[in-house]
Amino acid sequence: MIARSPEPAQAAWQGAVADGIRDPAELFVALGLDAAGLAAASAAAHRFGCRLPRRVLDAVTAGTGDDPVLRQFLPSGAELEAHDGYTTDPVGDRAAARATGLLQKYAGRALLIATGACAVHCRYCFRRHFPYADHHATRAAWNGALATLARATDVREIILSGGDPLMLTDDRLEALWRQLAGMPHLARLRVHTRMPVVVPERVTAELVQLLARPRFATSVVVHVNHPNELLDDAVAALQWLRRSGIAVLNQSVLLRGVNDDPQTLCDLSEQLFAAGVLPYYLHLLDPVAGAAHFAVAAPQAVALVQALRSRLPGYLVPRLVRETPGASAKVCVAC
Repeated sequence: MIARSPEPAQAAWQGAVADGIRDPAELFVALGLDAAGLAAASAAAHRFGCRLPRRVLDAVTAGTGDDPVLRQFLPSGAELEAHDGYTTDPVGDRAAARATGLLQKYAGRALLIATGACAVHCRYCFRRHFPYADHHATRAAWNGALATLARATDVREIILSGGDPLMLTDDRLEALWRQLAGMPHLARLRVHTRMPVVVPERVTAELVQLLARPRFATSVVVHVNHPNELLDDAVAALQWLRRSGIAVLNQSVLLRGVNDDPQTLCDLSEQLFAAGVLPYYLHLLDPVAGAAHFAVAAPQAVALVQALRSRLPGYLVPRLVRETPGASAKVCVAC
């Protein structure tokens, strides 16, 4: 069992999540945004809820809805527009379901929807329409998913995703970890999360102790799109994970008005590496309904990666990829 220190009834990270902003009107007031955009923002939030930890506001410049950090999280009227080719299941998640809460698209690895909850709602999220009510891996639902996974002896790596798996308490994470550890064919554990960046308090001694256990080769894959997201407390959380022997990687999404220029991407790679994080993937936007306004054309994306190569060592240049339903792996656009 995890050696635990005395804790208050509600952990600090849970308090930070519970205190998050959920009403666009509060964001508009807090940041002095033009009230003319509030009605459309509220309509967009009705379709896909607004959720943002308050500490993220420390990375935002007040007075403009075009701030590159805020743009990722602020609901907007552009989400209400329909665009050809933008769907509710852009990466084929539903077809990849092997059991409730268990997806497998690629050989040798599978993904467990550990929870449907997130501390922050990214407006371009490829799972913004995902039927979590059908796939939410509650403790009871895990039984079927884990039974299927136990029989899948060809799977070497299990990916905890969601939602955000670090929205689970340490007790629930440890219970899940123990069940996975009992499957001898699993060698690697991967955790996809935004929590170390948006709620750094989530990285506790207990969590690090659990993830650093030697049973699995463990990696934490975070999601940072702009260098301004890397506030001091987030950097400290990421460095703690790395010092504990956990591989920490980053996946970004290329987003119009957020990181679609070479200097921003260079700064992001440099600052990630200084925090102990290796740039891994730069994703073209998944064509999810409600997010077309974030799209960057593939030729522009390739030119951006070429610009990075001229400025950075190869290990700091993320691979530009897209996810294509039915493909046997991520499709490399510029690697």
